[in-house]
Amino acid sequence: MSILESLNLKKPIFLAPMAGICTPDLAAEVSNGGGLGSLGLGAHTPERAYEDIVATKALTSEAFQVNFFCHRSKILDLEIAQQWIDYLAPYFEQYDLTAPKALRSIYPSFKDNNEFLDVILETRPAAVSFHFGLPEAHQIEALKQAGIVTMVSATNLAEAKAIAEAGIDVIVAQGHEAGGHRGCFNPNRDSGVRTLDLVQLIRSHCSLPVVAAGGIMNGRQARQCFDVGASAVQLGTAFVQCENSNASDAYRRALFNKPLTQITSTISGRPARGLINAWHTEIDLVRRPRLPAYPYAYDIAKQLHQIASAQGDHCFGAFWAGSNVAQIRELSATDLLNLLILEMNLNDLH
Repeated sequence: MSILESLNLKKPIFLAPMAGICTPDLAAEVSNGGGLGSLGLGAHTPERAYEDIVATKALTSEAFQVNFFCHRSKILDLEIAQQWIDYLAPYFEQYDLTAPKALRSIYPSFKDNNEFLDVILETRPAAVSFHFGLPEAHQIEALKQAGIVTMVSATNLAEAKAIAEAGIDVIVAQGHEAGGHRGCFNPNRDSGVRTLDLVQLIRSHCSLPVVAAGGIMNGRQARQCFDVGASAVQLGTAFVQCENSNASDAYRRALFNKPLTQITSTISGRPARGLINAWHTEIDLVRRPRLPAYPYAYDIAKQLHQIASAQGDHCFGAFWAGSNVAQIRELSATDLLNLLILEMNLNDLH
């Protein structure tokens, strides 16, 4: 059975599960339109994750996926943390505030928290996906026993092989063009493989269905992914602009006005591609201090953005976007889905 058949999808298009951006309304609209809607729950508490899944189920009877982070939790190095706080202190001072005295681990890992597993088993979404690594073996087994489709992001062949060996159902091939956080199991090792090359590489070594993710903004690009063996495509940046996403007005404007991207670990402690701003041009310098581990670095970054944006300055926003963001179009999720299918089918005529 194909991934489309197992999830009863009419269109081979997945909404990328963007934490902080995907809402129940957006997820449901994509699912009701024939694609696979998504909820990015990596930044949620178990209670809020439960609420969003229930809210989405009230809006659609179709399949959707939920997503969690599987990073390896690390103990904060206090010396590195203090150096980073001191380095960023002048940026807080320019808004007449002081930098925080300590950094918090603001995002839990699914690997360490069976409460998230309990939420999934109780609410039974059709699919669950993971970023930054693999869940624990007992968590994978529980999901399989519940009949829930499992998916994990891979940025290279080694990760894809590990995903297949762990008994996961689907590999999400996240190419280097993708916006947002890289799905690397080890944040210090990013192979930098293009989406099309990664799909072909994984397909030549693994028998699992592959979902292509990264740099896909139109039907022509989607069709190229299908031509090299992808079973479906996953788009994030293209959907951020939708009116029922949770993106701020500043984020939406920036997508259309500043369409240049770069990968940096400076914002969160893990490599992520976003619109170029002060994080890239002022902070991520050659001689900057070492970064605190993820998500400790993200804690202070979010605080700085909140302080700056409250005073009308959005130069510290984590405005994640893929490398082809300049091709973004202002459309509802339904219209975008339909246009993508039209563009894919038009390719059959040439």
